[in-house]
Amino acid sequence: MPSIRPLLAASALACLAMSMTAEAAPAAMKYPQTERGTVVETAFGEKVADPYRWLEADVRVDPKVAAWVDAQSRFTDAYLKALPERPAFEQRLKTLFDFERFGLPVKAGDLLFFRHNSGLQNQSMLYVRKADGSGERRVLIDPNGWAKDGATALDDWQPSPDGTKVAYSVQDGGSDWRTLKVIDVASGQVLSDTVEHVKFSHIAWAGDEAVVYSRFPAPKAGEAFQAVSSNQSVWLHKLGTPQSEDRLLHATPDNPRLYHSAETTHDQRWLVVSTSTGSEKGNAVGLARIGGDWKVQPLVSTLADEWSLIAGIGDRLWFVTSKDAPRKKVVMVDMSGAAPVTTTVVPESDDVLESAKVVGDRLVLGYLRDVKAELRLATLDGKPAGTLALPGIGSIGGVVGEPGDPQGHFAFSGFTQPATIYAFDAGDAASAKVWAAPKLTFDPARFETRQVFYPSKDGTRIPMFVVRRKDLAGPLPTILYGYGGFNISVLPAFSAGRMAWLDAGGAFAVANIRGGGEYGEAWHLAGKGPTKQNVFDDFIAAGEWLKANGVTSANGLAVEGGSNGGLLVGAVVNQRPDLFAAAVPAVGVMDMLRFDKFTAGREWVFDYGYPEKEEDWRRLRAYSPYHNIASGKDYPAILVTTADTDDRVVPGHSFKYAAALQAASIGSKPHLIRIETRAGHGSGKPVAKLIAENADVYAFVAHWTGLTPKE
Repeated sequence: MPSIRPLLAASALACLAMSMTAEAAPAAMKYPQTERGTVVETAFGEKVADPYRWLEADVRVDPKVAAWVDAQSRFTDAYLKALPERPAFEQRLKTLFDFERFGLPVKAGDLLFFRHNSGLQNQSMLYVRKADGSGERRVLIDPNGWAKDGATALDDWQPSPDGTKVAYSVQDGGSDWRTLKVIDVASGQVLSDTVEHVKFSHIAWAGDEAVVYSRFPAPKAGEAFQAVSSNQSVWLHKLGTPQSEDRLLHATPDNPRLYHSAETTHDQRWLVVSTSTGSEKGNAVGLARIGGDWKVQPLVSTLADEWSLIAGIGDRLWFVTSKDAPRKKVVMVDMSGAAPVTTTVVPESDDVLESAKVVGDRLVLGYLRDVKAELRLATLDGKPAGTLALPGIGSIGGVVGEPGDPQGHFAFSGFTQPATIYAFDAGDAASAKVWAAPKLTFDPARFETRQVFYPSKDGTRIPMFVVRRKDLAGPLPTILYGYGGFNISVLPAFSAGRMAWLDAGGAFAVANIRGGGEYGEAWHLAGKGPTKQNVFDDFIAAGEWLKANGVTSANGLAVEGGSNGGLLVGAVVNQRPDLFAAAVPAVGVMDMLRFDKFTAGREWVFDYGYPEKEEDWRRLRAYSPYHNIASGKDYPAILVTTADTDDRVVPGHSFKYAAALQAASIGSKPHLIRIETRAGHGSGKPVAKLIAENADVYAFVAHWTGLTPKE
């Protein structure tokens, strides 16, 4: 793992070392020293120490933090490289990542656009070819030459309606910030248009010569990666003009915490603006006629329910909504009269409606039934029209197609099956056939995926997937993974890194705990705010079930999760350190008393609660990973992972948590932090960095769960 910064001059390091105070650490591990500050704050009559507050500073700006990061990185790097399991994992990962893969194809005009990666390319390229299959495909955008380290990525992209141009966003170093560019398809020339300060934005074409996007005000110098994001607004950019001439379409300066994203309907009749708080379940909807006065008029004025645009045909707009339907339904809004008329087209069912698309004259509906994907067809007025057959337990990675054209595509993947692209005719439920399938370097038939249900502490029935090799009997070293928040469902999906673990002889389990969206809004509500402890109880119960039922041994269980899942790992390790042999909290929210002070963190209060409210504060204080490390107990081996450019969950969370772990008397197992350079919350990470990170993580977990890689 490369250092986050070039090594500081020896004299600077010496001066810094003199300012640090030594702290207690397990005798077996002599960690780099970390200065313990004196910050103590009083909230609601309780004093709370925050000795590592200084580690919240931006590593790019603060030399003291940079020196700490450098010392920790060198220490962790040396430990991980010495693990005897690492070479085998690294070699197998290079093989497992080296497979040809395709993205979903998008049709515009007479052309088809799609991503492709030959295997070990750091970034996938964007290709174009004739939609009828004639002629050769050609590279339109190759991001692999944009940065020497491969960490500048092609993010979103959208072709113009006529297919003559593609607007695309550039992501650098894993940051959430984006730069928009436009390329001419015929010539391959990148046009002069450059749009900055874009974040959390769709790319939507308004005709063939203008793009609608969302942006924030330019951040102040030195604050781009930490300051709270406020005052997002929607803009219209006409090609060939500077950004300074862009037209403001929608903003709410009186309520700067609101987020606004915009889409346009396929027939270029409507601009649809969605307004939300970022993480609260509901959103408002505004409409404007494209080419008119662009004035956005409210269609849905409150944030009480979710509304997601499916498609627009003339004056009819289809939405997925949770209004009076916690598991969601499809409605059609008729805009032809003096006032909108809303009609339910597909009522709420016992299963969760995850997605919907209009392809040809059919609705293609993606459902979850006990966390397993189904694709159902319906007419535009809601009559059932069959089911598109799927090849097993897995998830849908998207459906593409447009009204008026019956040809569509969808992606399907499972735990042991990378994404395969299927083509289908929306008028024929039996028409799905493989359009592009990866050539694999392993045999999926060697593995089995089964779903089990186990009781949580309060008796609630929780689903869990367990994946393992068929030829290995008895308990296996096992990684338990979870998320449990923000109405996000954890679905069966492929990971080359995870395959290396399974291939080496480990088992993998995903617990679909409360707080997610696997069973609709009720499942989410049962694990947010006042009910957050249910999430931890569900996860702990999953670990106990895996041991009691012989999936893993007494000392063979590891736990892993990222972002909100990193919080999950930190919390359950504090509550039950005896249950786990190893833990990997990735890019986690670890300081629950200050999460709302940075970037998008202020919006997480809708899932976690408000640190400034006493009732919420006391609940947050009770499970905050940073504040509840239990000295005097033996903890599992812990590898904290984060990245220097994570501006979603700022790395200060992980820095402070790792420093507190190393200072506590929690046993002799290692408690390390791995800090990736020029990477963010996860998206856009180059393949080379993914291989190195996965080799480190799985070697660490294997070492502490007793897994010896097997053939």
